[in-house]
Amino acid sequence: MKELQITVTHEAGLHARPAALFVQTAAAFKANVQVQNNDGKPGFKNAKSIIEVLTLGVNQGHTITLRAEGEDEDDAIQALQTLIESNFTKTPTS
Repeated sequence: MKELQITVTHEAGLHARPAALFVQTAAAFKANVQVQNNDGKPGFKNAKSIIEVLTLGVNQGHTITLRAEGEDEDDAIQALQTLIESNFTKTPTS
């Protein structure tokens, strides 16, 4: 299992377009990918579900924990880290 803590700097947080890109990126991997808002209610949610990601209430400046488990867990974490660090301007396919 791989974990990563990272701060979301996008002005919309994980809402609307950034959330859709986040879920799309997570869904591209076989690994079980989960996300937790460290600045919100405790508990991990399915990173491949737009509803679960939106209910986390991740705003700009919140720190999240990404967790992936499975055969491509390293790639999943790396892709999500790249997406977040690029402020949601890059996806694994761009």
